[in-house]
Amino acid sequence: MRVLFACSLLCACATVPPRPPAIDDPHSFARPYEVRSTHLDLDLTLDFDRHVARGTATHLLERFDATAPFVLDSDGLNLIAIADQDGNELTCERPTTPDPVRGTRLQIRLLPTTKRVSITYETAPDAEAMQWLDPEQTAGGERPFLFTQGQAILTRSWIPLQDSPAVRITWSARIRAPQGLLPVMSAGERGHDGDTATFRMDRPVPPYLIALACGDLVSRDISARCAVWAEPATIDLAARELSDMEHMVAACEQLFGPYRWGRYDVLVLPPSFPFGGMENPCLTFATPTILAGDKSLVSLIAHELSHSWSGNLVTNATWRDFWLNEGFTVYLENRIMEHLYGRDRAAMEIVLGMQELGAEMKTLPAGDQVLHIDLSGRNPDDGMTGVPYQKGAAFLRRLEQIVGRPAMDAFLRQWFDEHAFQSVTTATFLAFLDQRLLRDHPERRAQIDVERWVGAAGLPIDAPVPDSVLFAAVDAELAQWRNGTPPASLATAGWVSQQWQRFLSGVADADAAAASPSRLAELDDAFAFTRSGNSEILTAWLVLATRNGYHAVDRRLELFLMTVGRRKFLKPLYEAVLAGADGKARALAIYRKARPRYHAVSQRTLDAMLGYTP
Repeated sequence: MRVLFACSLLCACATVPPRPPAIDDPHSFARPYEVRSTHLDLDLTLDFDRHVARGTATHLLERFDATAPFVLDSDGLNLIAIADQDGNELTCERPTTPDPVRGTRLQIRLLPTTKRVSITYETAPDAEAMQWLDPEQTAGGERPFLFTQGQAILTRSWIPLQDSPAVRITWSARIRAPQGLLPVMSAGERGHDGDTATFRMDRPVPPYLIALACGDLVSRDISARCAVWAEPATIDLAARELSDMEHMVAACEQLFGPYRWGRYDVLVLPPSFPFGGMENPCLTFATPTILAGDKSLVSLIAHELSHSWSGNLVTNATWRDFWLNEGFTVYLENRIMEHLYGRDRAAMEIVLGMQELGAEMKTLPAGDQVLHIDLSGRNPDDGMTGVPYQKGAAFLRRLEQIVGRPAMDAFLRQWFDEHAFQSVTTATFLAFLDQRLLRDHPERRAQIDVERWVGAAGLPIDAPVPDSVLFAAVDAELAQWRNGTPPASLATAGWVSQQWQRFLSGVADADAAAASPSRLAELDDAFAFTRSGNSEILTAWLVLATRNGYHAVDRRLELFLMTVGRRKFLKPLYEAVLAGADGKARALAIYRKARPRYHAVSQRTLDAMLGYTP
């Protein structure tokens, strides 16, 4: 593998380039319409003893206003020195009190000749994007581990940059780590030069997609362009479970156009990772909780892969446009699952997603039920509910119903092709939708209230939910169980994960007598839910059992909360504990022990839920 170097600098133009349009991003201090970073070169050394990264971030600038400063976002960074390409020291203004959401504004005064700015700095040991894991928190148990999670606005806690999805940059990096630990990053080109790992991303990406992991890692090829990365103790299971990666890439290319990122690899992280997956280009970060042993949870990989079109290729310009990333991606994910595993598999996953959305919407204020959500003054994580995902996908499925699948597929290909490597707003998409699908077809426009779908609370009554033959079979057995049929006599042979999730949801909806501890014990004896290795089934069961006083799960529940950091699972489990007798005391007792193992994203959600003050 060849050694990579920082990109060569372009000569400064004699004239000031035209100013790009300003996009109001309330979650960034940056003013890229005045001075914009176009390329980032990182040079960092990882210190696992102190839990810090130290080095330089060098920005290549495009200046639209010759007198304007270079404004960046940061959070908790210790600045050591700032200089331009000629070694001139540059001054930086920053407020003494950070903004509670955005962190600290860095305003660097530029000289007339400044084309490049180098910032020497060190991260804080508690940088929110970086989770430093002790060896016992890993699968191997012998070496430490580090991973970063940048979405939505956490990259600024380990790199000083213009941390807005409206700002796309290319980047390169040199990362030094202790012997025995391998750095990997979300880049298409990777190499090594002695003790230094080198990376290059030559396609412009938003800052939240710059990602780093470092640990005892090995890889296993799936195809010429796909590989799985994991710790040695996990690699065999991960490679077997994710063996369909190449088929997924090929399916998405067939449906929605060429894959433009070169490689598609997946890194299976330790269990503290706060999300199911993160779509970092060329290297999806994934939770090990998807490794069920039967490929029943690989829709998550289909989801993260789909982001290579919706999210990474065409990106939400601000976090209130987040549904443009996630709604499109859920729609594409379902299409991939249908293409590879059949209509029934896809239909079940749609039904489960809409079921979860319906339950969640009952807990959300009206303003948070809107696709084009107003997040002014709020952390963008507040908008990461099921609404942008499932309601957004339902909107696209409704459009497909109206225009037909061939027209919808052609429309999506046009959308991705014409906006490739751009950051777009909801207004941009709605104008494109009207021009390409609705304007010349009044009969189509009459069938869908676009403004209601995008700007109103709730789920429109025309939201499509498919029928599922397999779920009908589950519902029939549920009825038998409610009528007193012993669990061992139910016709459950051959059920897949989604059917069991449907079954447990039906049990949860039963009356208190039907879901009594004694009847739950019968279910556990028949189906061994408490010992399940499928994280989706196990979480549904633990929530159900905890809410209904089946205490045989208590030890398994606490072990799960101590070892898994995925926010999707933690939130309902802690809610179930809180609902019980002495729930607050019990939840806090578990949380105090488990919290250091959780990423900052999960900590923020749970601190607020439990009223915990660090």
